[in-house]
Amino acid sequence: MIPPAPRRVPHTITQLGRVRQDDYAWMKDENWQKVLRDPSLLRTDIAEALREENAYTEHCLEKMAPVRETLLKEMIGRIPPAEDSVPWPDGAWLYFSRFAKDAQHPVYLRRPRAGGDEQVLLDVEALAKEHAYFALAGTRHSDDHRVFVYAADMQGSEVYRLHSIDLETGKAYAPAVESAAGSFVISPDSQWLFWVYRDDNGRPSRVYRRPLAGGEDVLVFDEPDSGFFVSLNVTASRKWIVIERGDHDTNETLLIPASDPTQMPQVASPLVRGERYNFTHWNDRFIVLTNTGNAIDFQFMQVPDSSPSRENWTPFVPHEPGRFLLGAAASRDYLAWSERVNGNIKIHVTRQDVQGSVRAAARTIGMKEEAFDLTLLGFLEYGDTTLRYIYESPTTPAHWYDVDMASGAQTLQKIREIPSGHDPALYETRRLFARASDGAEVPITVLKRRDTPCDGTAPLLLYGYGSYGISMESGFSTSVFSLVDRGWIYAVAHIRGGSEKGWDWFLQGRGKHKPNSFTDFVTCGRHLAAEGYGREGRIVAHGGSAGGLLMGAVANLAPDLFAGIAAQVPFVDVLNTMSDDTLPLTPPEWPEWGNPLEDGDAYDLIASYSPYDNIRPVAYPPVLAMGGLSDPRVTYWEPAKWIAKLREIAQGGPFLCRINMDAGHGGSSGRFKRLEEVAYVQGFALWAMERRPL
Repeated sequence: MIPPAPRRVPHTITQLGRVRQDDYAWMKDENWQKVLRDPSLLRTDIAEALREENAYTEHCLEKMAPVRETLLKEMIGRIPPAEDSVPWPDGAWLYFSRFAKDAQHPVYLRRPRAGGDEQVLLDVEALAKEHAYFALAGTRHSDDHRVFVYAADMQGSEVYRLHSIDLETGKAYAPAVESAAGSFVISPDSQWLFWVYRDDNGRPSRVYRRPLAGGEDVLVFDEPDSGFFVSLNVTASRKWIVIERGDHDTNETLLIPASDPTQMPQVASPLVRGERYNFTHWNDRFIVLTNTGNAIDFQFMQVPDSSPSRENWTPFVPHEPGRFLLGAAASRDYLAWSERVNGNIKIHVTRQDVQGSVRAAARTIGMKEEAFDLTLLGFLEYGDTTLRYIYESPTTPAHWYDVDMASGAQTLQKIREIPSGHDPALYETRRLFARASDGAEVPITVLKRRDTPCDGTAPLLLYGYGSYGISMESGFSTSVFSLVDRGWIYAVAHIRGGSEKGWDWFLQGRGKHKPNSFTDFVTCGRHLAAEGYGREGRIVAHGGSAGGLLMGAVANLAPDLFAGIAAQVPFVDVLNTMSDDTLPLTPPEWPEWGNPLEDGDAYDLIASYSPYDNIRPVAYPPVLAMGGLSDPRVTYWEPAKWIAKLREIAQGGPFLCRINMDAGHGGSSGRFKRLEEVAYVQGFALWAMERRPL
């Protein structure tokens, strides 16, 4: 089958005195805002081009169809066909969710804490059967336990509809809220619904309040900065309704007292560009997580809740370089926080009445594996002493623990079941470090079977992300064992741009330092090969979203290193996207990448690494680019344009594009359905490796 050859329509862009050509610009539907909300409105010629790409990809990978089916069955076999979450207590009730046998979506339930019959709050599986795509952004119940509210997305565009259910009658409690962003709260007095509006450009830009029982919307806050997003929360103490506004660099908190929810929000502490802060309410004060005062890895400060402005902040847990503070959770008598040191997370807990050094007096929860992950879930109730956390590692499935901080007693509540069987003793996790050209030590987490040799013969899949300060945690993945059990080695490169080694690790991989992310990944690949964990030319690279940018960049930098490159929802048309300020993420992204509309240096830097703009006429490995038609984060035309241009300029390949016509950024919905795309990537990896025999 001949690969598609999308037409080239000459299109010249002049910007800041610089000129570039984009002959595939026509793939961007001029009415993309409407397409996000209704994908059936996609222009006919574009839809046909995408269908041709999908058909060609299916043809090239046709032999892998039965393999993908086997992989999918294995992955599903590692997920319990039926499963309950660990119940979370609230007042007289225990709230939890359940996957019925073989269900794609959960049922939300509650039962009396003192014992009694279960009550179904929401049957998501029944609702989802009416749609090709169905996903929830979140659920909340009112403090009086009468109303249940959920945010539903039915096309993958992250435009949500908020529905409320009367838990006494099971019927709708109020009319639905349209064009919501998915962030919402119910006031602690159970009278008001606060919600965030998603505008026509896909930005969460306004906060509204309406009576929970239905009624007129009142504008509470209108974000004036097109580069800021807004979100909502309620403190665990139930004393404050919180509005957060900000971007990746700067944020500001606005507070509404829960005792007077119709009061207009007041700024807690005015924003300072380049500084971030986050409030955790603890009795009569706020604990402030902030990087103010050049605290690169953040510090905790405290401030009276009656006067929370910055000038009143005083030290609580001082900044220590290398100890990256992540967040806090409060109960009446205890405060817990998590921090990352050398890539691993520890949890610390202190008492309300502590004297002297908070850190020295804190109780610590940690593990002894080389690489692991701890997730701080918080205290079960504000007046309770029980803290819940999750422990897992690449070899160890998730364990849910409750710790009574008063007595020290620890209770294992649940271990994630692997129905097809899993013996951690068969596998090992290793933490390696690759030295970058500037001397930086880049961590790598490796998962392998103990009997897989490290002599360069094993195929290697190397995953990376490296943006926004997001850390790739060393958790347990049921899907990777399909490759590992076939003799593959699975590795994660913790490159700069993430925060695995602290916030400065992020700063060293953003803006003018962004190329470090790409060279770090190549360094990790070569180091793994040198140490026998793979062989150059027999590595499959995998990343998604901003990790897809990484995939495009390393394809241009070192195509000879890889046997294949799998890029999911890849952000590869960086220069054009960062030059379109109507797109949802563009203004908020300028602190991360630079603003090529106003800054010539930023333009030149982005132009130097943007994958779409740097394809070379040399041999590339096979490339698979996967996107979603209704994706508001990385729009469908990015992977489509990239693959078209690869075919035009590069040699080698083949270059494959697969667009999910029924989904957005996260791929298909449903706990089993979404695994189809994981199996697709792994099938591609196996196919690509077959083309590179030892």
